[in-house]
Amino acid sequence: MSVFSPPEKQYAGYIFDCDGTLAHSMPIHYRAWADTVEKHGGRFPEDLFYNLGGIPSVRIVELLNDKFGIALEPVLVATEKEQAYLERIAATRPIVEVADFARGVASRAKVSVASGGTLPVVTLTLEAIGFKDFFSVIVTSEQVKRGKPFPDIFLEAAHRMQVAPANCLVLEDSKAGFEAATAAGMDFAVVGRPGS
Repeated sequence: MSVFSPPEKQYAGYIFDCDGTLAHSMPIHYRAWADTVEKHGGRFPEDLFYNLGGIPSVRIVELLNDKFGIALEPVLVATEKEQAYLERIAATRPIVEVADFARGVASRAKVSVASGGTLPVVTLTLEAIGFKDFFSVIVTSEQVKRGKPFPDIFLEAAHRMQVAPANCLVLEDSKAGFEAATAAGMDFAVVGRPGS
C-alpha cells in the first residue's frame, strides 16, 4: 500500500513536514527518545510517541512528566535526545513517494518545510535524504511562538513563500499536524507510516 496519494488539485504552495513525511526518520527518533528517557529513569511507550508526532521536543518531555508523574528536566532531556538522533542520522532515508512529489511540484509551485524539530536537526535530516539546499523556506519550532497543533508554523511558511494560506497544501503524518493545517485554513494530505 502506498504511503501517500498525490492530490488532483494543484496549489500555489506546498508545505512539507520533515520527519515521517519527507524523511523515514520516525523509528530512528523513537529509539533516540526511548533510550534517552530510559537513561533518565522514565519510559516512553512507542504508541504514545507516534501519538505525539509533530509536537516540539521540550513539550514532549513536559507531557511525559504529566502523564507518568515524573520530573525529567525538559531542556536537558530534549537536547540529549536530539544528540542521540544525530548520532544515528545516517540511517535516515527519504519516503520516496513524497520526495518524488516534492521534486515534481517544485517546478511549478513554491515549496517549504515546516517541522516541529529544530533548524539544525531538520537541516541535517534534509541533507541526509538528498534535499540539501532544496527548500528555500524552512520553518521550525523555535522560529514560532506556538508549535503544532497550533497553526503558527504553517502560517509562517505560507507568509515566507508569499502564498495565501488557502492556496497551500500541507503534507503531514501526524494528528497535531492535521490540526495545525486545519487551524491555518489549509488543505492537508495524509502521509502514512512506511514499513520499517
